[in-house]
Amino acid sequence: MSDLFDDPNPGQNTPEFTVSELSGEVKRTLEGTFGRIRVRGEVGRVFTARSGHLYYDVKDDRSVLACTTWKGQVSKLAVVPEEGLEVIVTGRLTAFGAQSKYNMNVEEVSVAGQGALMALLEKRKKQLEAEGLFAPERKQPLPYLPRFIGVVTSPSGAVIRDILHRLRDRFPRKVLVWPVAVQGKNCAAEVANAINGFNAFTPGGALPRPDLIIVARGGGSVEDLWGFNEEIVARAVAASEIPLISAVGHETDTTLIDLVSDQRAPTPTAAAELAVPVRLELLAWTGEQGARMTHAVGQSVQQRKQRLKDMSRALPKPERLLDDPRQKLDILSDKLPNALIRGVQNRRVQLTQKSAGLRPQALQQLVARRRDKLISLSSQLNLRTTSQKLALHKERLEHLSKQLDSIHRQRIEKTRQQLDAAGRQLEILSYRATLDRGYAVVRDAGQLITSKTTAARASALEIEFSDGTIKLGGAGD
Repeated sequence: MSDLFDDPNPGQNTPEFTVSELSGEVKRTLEGTFGRIRVRGEVGRVFTARSGHLYYDVKDDRSVLACTTWKGQVSKLAVVPEEGLEVIVTGRLTAFGAQSKYNMNVEEVSVAGQGALMALLEKRKKQLEAEGLFAPERKQPLPYLPRFIGVVTSPSGAVIRDILHRLRDRFPRKVLVWPVAVQGKNCAAEVANAINGFNAFTPGGALPRPDLIIVARGGGSVEDLWGFNEEIVARAVAASEIPLISAVGHETDTTLIDLVSDQRAPTPTAAAELAVPVRLELLAWTGEQGARMTHAVGQSVQQRKQRLKDMSRALPKPERLLDDPRQKLDILSDKLPNALIRGVQNRRVQLTQKSAGLRPQALQQLVARRRDKLISLSSQLNLRTTSQKLALHKERLEHLSKQLDSIHRQRIEKTRQQLDAAGRQLEILSYRATLDRGYAVVRDAGQLITSKTTAARASALEIEFSDGTIKLGGAGD
């Protein structure tokens, strides 16, 4: 009877799968069995595709796990994987049926332990130091008395209050606060954007560009301060044209921003002290210098007065200075009458000699000789010679006229080109070019509105954009 029920070909009744069906079942089994998982290991090879997707391996001493972070997920990573870094990755297992492979879609990456963080920090230090970002010669001097100070920190907390309080005590200045996250995955990007944003302000614009930037936060663990160790922050500080003070953590905490910044402060309060001098001390010093200058000027005048007295003693008396000139005048005055008489006699003799040659008959003879000579010269003039000279002068005149016309046309063309260039420059500098970059002009009855207070009092507003103008019935619209 057993022969009737035994299957001579085992497996003939097993269900059949297509390759795609089997791949789908494996994918569903992996994703359903493991769900969201965390894996610890060392980052192996890292490859960024042209599409922006990130491919890398996480391995231990025996196995390798292929990991993928899609382009939209890369910007949300707190730590970007680097080869040799020990990390903890969080995500979901999935399968790629086209190649019979499975991998992990990673959504979060964190450094595994403080030792790994310090190793990564040392690696970045060596890289940035080799590029010269820590070099003392590239650091900028701090302004002695900045008009505007930009502060990059959390808007809430004791740090900003300490900075404002210390500035108010020492030398009140205008402060622009750029609020940022001072820890977490958004910290590095927001701090870098704040530094770049302050540098992008237009000097003398409606929103003034700071003369000094302070980046500050309170103390914390290595993980809390890690945002200030990111490469994006260090490069933003190095590229800043505005001098920058870093005041991150306590005095014993050292981050990359401290090494790149122009000046490091041990605390936020110390950063405020570095930013401005003490006003009362400056006034006292100014008064002291003024008193010293007054004393020095008075002493100098007194010394010069004494020197003048000493030198005046070596001068002769005024009445003695006139003795010799007075005696010389007496001698010359005695000789003057005889000299005048002799001079008149000499002039009379010369006049008599000259007048002898001016008799009318002699003059008539001289005129007659000059007339004969003139008639002789005029007869020698040839009409043909005169016409040739006239033709030569005419030809030269025409040549000069052509040169003048050419020079005139060149000057007109050059002037036209300069006028066209000035017109293009005027168009570039006009406020309409500014409107094309996203700005707007607000007016009330043709008058320019530059503040919220003026806009609130306006009865009607006219807003001009690059593509046209709209009118609002009142300030509350």
